[in-house]
Amino acid sequence: MTESDKPNTKTVAPALKAEILAEALPYIKRFFDKTIVIKYGGNAMTDAHLKDCFARDVVLLKLVGLNPVVVHGGGPQIENLLARVGKKGEFIQGMRVTDAETMEVVEMVLGGQVNKEIVNLINQAGGKAVGLTGKDANFIRARKLLMQKKDAPLGDLIDVGQVGEITSIDPSLISFLDQGDFIPVIAPIGVGEGGETYNINADVVAGKLAEILKAEKLVLLTNTPGVLDKDGKLLTGLTPREIDDMVADGTLSGGMLPKIGSALDAARSGVKSVHVIDGRVEHCLLLEILTDHGVGTMIKSK
Repeated sequence: MTESDKPNTKTVAPALKAEILAEALPYIKRFFDKTIVIKYGGNAMTDAHLKDCFARDVVLLKLVGLNPVVVHGGGPQIENLLARVGKKGEFIQGMRVTDAETMEVVEMVLGGQVNKEIVNLINQAGGKAVGLTGKDANFIRARKLLMQKKDAPLGDLIDVGQVGEITSIDPSLISFLDQGDFIPVIAPIGVGEGGETYNINADVVAGKLAEILKAEKLVLLTNTPGVLDKDGKLLTGLTPREIDDMVADGTLSGGMLPKIGSALDAARSGVKSVHVIDGRVEHCLLLEILTDHGVGTMIKSK
């Protein structure tokens, strides 16, 4: 988006601006001092203007009294570096196959390049962001993930390398940062009992973190308008049971499965609402959290 394409807020009538601000008030009151876990990924991480919008949204949420916690991915950035070293990314059931060399690239990109860029964006927008991986203070413990083969006997497993499943999360570090008005920015890397490094799906980390922190909301940014039916139409409100039916009949598949799986686990474990929203929309976080409009699908816990 060029400068000439950006909306000119100076042309908006002052009364309309005031009405928009007033619309946010009940949401600010309702969510004051509540934790909002945000999975940041997709186009919102690669488009310069959307990155700026995201950073400003997160800072505004913090300034009006919410406690945003950011968990980020970095798939395109990982693919770019893998291509530069002559490797091709491989996925099984939405999970990246991660051998030792790929793990080095993943840790370099997620824990270094991407994490520090997001921290810098938020700080430049006026926030106080702190970058972390799950290895910091060992706060995300993990073990090797072995995946069940599709349409195979139970116990017929696939080894996808240094991909981890979460065994525990210690929330004390995140709580400490929140109390100091810092915004945690977390790369989805876990640590094993013997110090092994594990690549963990960012949607899974965000969902489990939302559970552990007893978050008010889990918000997942995607490259789609939200959860779509078989005809490609947006479904704005769903229950866990309806999601189960969509997975069973194949409406939801591929890379959407880890996202939806973490969303369902969070909804069933006390997170009041989960939002799958379109990260390609400017200021999508503010629209979804602080207005009547919304820009995606909400999955209610009940």
